[in-house]
Amino acid sequence: MSNIGKWEEVDTGVRRKIHQPGKQLMMMEVEFETGAIGSEHSHPHEQYTYCLAGRFEFNVGGKTVLLSKGETLYIPGDTLHGVTALEPGVLLDTFTPLREDLLK
Repeated sequence: MSNIGKWEEVDTGVRRKIHQPGKQLMMMEVEFETGAIGSEHSHPHEQYTYCLAGRFEFNVGGKTVLLSKGETLYIPGDTLHGVTALEPGVLLDTFTPLREDLLK
């Protein structure tokens, strides 16, 4: 069964919805409760993150980056990154190429 277009819990206080992907580009919304953590990880894909709501503290390649509503963050491929929600919020993540590991 496909997870496209369906909200799914991915961690405590974190849920995501993957939108229909293109051939080389995909997008997903990620909702966070206050204090929820997106664990540090890396992947070979380039990523842009747009903050739809809330405030977040990212660790990107060992640097702290604060992101608020209306701001965008670029994360190069193979860069270790993680995030903590400073308040309830929503991120819109885009990836290229496709994150096959997220598509079921």
